Amino acid sequence: MGQITVEKNMHGIEGLCVITPAVHGDSRGYFMETYSRRDMEAEGLNCAFVQDNQSSSVKGVLRGLHFQKRYPQTKLVRVVRGEVFDVAVDLRKDSRTFGRYSGLLLSEENKKQLLIPKGFAHGFLVLSDVAELCYKCDDFYHADDEGGIAWNDPFLGIAWPKLEGTYAGTASAEGYQVDGAPLLLSEKDQRWLGVRETFSR
Repeated sequence: MGQITVEKNMHGIEGLCVITPAVHGDSRGYFMETYSRRDMEAEGLNCAFVQDNQSSSVKGVLRGLHFQKRYPQTKLVRVVRGEVFDVAVDLRKDSRTFGRYSGLLLSEENKKQLLIPKGFAHGFLVLSDVAELCYKCDDFYHADDEGGIAWNDPFLGIAWPKLEGTYAGTASAEGYQVDGAPLLLSEKDQRWLGVRETFSR
């Protein structure tokens, strides 16, 4: 019997999947399989993962929206501590949902995972005091291949939870707060442009 349930084509976006593992718990704690190739293949999800990544971030950190241009990655994302709002944006030019996003709360409590196919941008906002995020990739990271989309691109209209501030025409974090904490972005993530500007060049 499989140890996962899969919601395919999340929010009508083909290939985007929410994976919920079976959790076996009692008074001592719990056990779950965080990944099984057999179960994934039984659901028609064939991914050859080659790299595992883990990051730790404090409340208000927003990482993204990132993608690789020539070496796109499929990612399997989960949170092992805290809570984040995880976002995937469809950037497949031949997709009927190009430019649409889907967002999902991932937390240590709900133990959900998000399978993000190749051709998507990915990012997340930390909602808890600290969050640790783990994800598998089916290709290696190439530092010279990274692209990005502005986290607050009006074309995308992402409804980041607990975020307060007014769009000032750039991707700057200035003037924004997340549940009382300042929004924190890398310098690089404050320089990305919107979808239309990025893909019209």
